[in-house]
Amino acid sequence: MKNPLILALDVPDQGSALRLVEQLGPAAPFYKIGLQLFTKCGPGVVQAIRQTGAKVFLDLKFHDIPNTVRHSVESACALGVDLLTIHLGGGGAMIRAAAEGASGETLVLGVTVLTSSNRETLREVGIEAPVEDQVLRLTRLGVEHGVTGIVASPQEVTLLRQVFGHGLTIVTPGVRPEWAAANDQQRTLTPRAAMAAGADYLVIGRPITGAPNPREAAERILAELE
Repeated sequence: MKNPLILALDVPDQGSALRLVEQLGPAAPFYKIGLQLFTKCGPGVVQAIRQTGAKVFLDLKFHDIPNTVRHSVESACALGVDLLTIHLGGGGAMIRAAAEGASGETLVLGVTVLTSSNRETLREVGIEAPVEDQVLRLTRLGVEHGVTGIVASPQEVTLLRQVFGHGLTIVTPGVRPEWAAANDQQRTLTPRAAMAAGADYLVIGRPITGAPNPREAAERILAELE
């Protein structure tokens, strides 16, 4: 079985990130660098993680005017990251610019609805549609403008597979083992259920990074998947 884990490095500094990479070893060959770590450490942390032989998911969720997003994607690709994110809410022209800016082996993922959001969150920003409808609408928009990968909660994966088949890469945050707290995630499933629904990758952070023994926690999740 391919290891589907992407460990979220939501830690305060590069030293903490590299210690986790060393601790996890082969249990987690893929790491997500988000806003917290990238803002503190910059591109150097991407290079440091890549030098360990691990893959990198740069999760900065670009959302700006098309020209800015295109150049931002070009800059991220130049770092050699494997995955990066844009917000599909930026619209067709922005999504198309991101797809045009991508190069090499980097896959651009379109973020649909954050896993911390629910129906009430959407209503607060003027969206009356149910979460599932909004995820589907944004995914269609992304696919129409050149995106071949999506970030969505595990609860929408089955729907996305029914509509788009297996040509779409689906990365799912909001994955929580039964023995872990949900924290601020609203739409979750267990790792096993998310994979059964059709997810390609599972982004998991605090259940592993907050465990007394992170490698043991990661291996426990992998064992549950098997």
